[in-house]
Amino acid sequence: MTIPPPAEIRRIAYLGTPELAVPPLTALVEAGYEIPLVVTRPDTRRGRGGDHQPSPVKAAALALGLRVSDDLSELAHVDVDLGVVVAYGRIIPASLLDRLPMVNIHFSLLPRWRGAAPVERAILAGDPTTGVCLMAVEEGLDTGAVYRRDEVAIDPDETLDELRGRLVDIGVAQLIEAMADGLGRPTLQTGEPVHAAKISADERRIDWSEPAVAVHRRVRVGGAWTTFRGKRLKIHRTTVVDHQGEAGEIVGLRVSAGEGSVDLIEVQPEGKARQDAAAWRNGAQPTVDDRLI
Repeated sequence: MTIPPPAEIRRIAYLGTPELAVPPLTALVEAGYEIPLVVTRPDTRRGRGGDHQPSPVKAAALALGLRVSDDLSELAHVDVDLGVVVAYGRIIPASLLDRLPMVNIHFSLLPRWRGAAPVERAILAGDPTTGVCLMAVEEGLDTGAVYRRDEVAIDPDETLDELRGRLVDIGVAQLIEAMADGLGRPTLQTGEPVHAAKISADERRIDWSEPAVAVHRRVRVGGAWTTFRGKRLKIHRTTVVDHQGEAGEIVGLRVSAGEGSVDLIEVQPEGKARQDAAAWRNGAQPTVDDRLI
């Protein structure tokens, strides 16, 4: 469907789920747009008690006094001018797209990294740059034409949260500017599509035979883990250093990889809180025979 001109966009339906989708919603409200409906994913069980917890977008929307639903079909019964999608987590069916034009903030340089984990995949792949695209929503996975596109460099030590925070700020600016000035004519995606599948638990396990730069990328994405004396050890922060030893070998706070080494900065032993790597080492007292596996 054709996107209405700026003067005709006053009522917006918002679709989003995780924390990164909260700032665009807040920005739309602060810009004076009416949000008759926010659609998000259903509450999930979290924590030891298994209590149902709302998504970050639901919690934020309720705090703003907005109506929230986890039923996508409700969009068919609400009077809005445009739908805005940010990391909603579901494909929008054609029946809704035929009725309501939608735009999506996607955190990659499309068509590279279409899918659920574009920022994570860009870091893991060692991409030097990534970006944000404001795009038309189609029934396919992130296949729509692009209205706005901004490219940014990825710092080699930047964590997922740090990079994602920068991209969200860019996406918010793109969206609010487009709402005020108009979207203009979109550009079709060109190039080889690359899929950004979710990161599995197995992918988060560190393979110490990999080069140190690859180990460091895995740590930067978050949730990286290894084992020490048969128990899981999460690695939260590292730096890459020029040193070579046997893969997994521990010398002080330095762990050898397949090529180069990393210095441990922050870790989390199984069943314990995050801590400085020096504190962990003082307690664990690794020997010359110990290895991270």
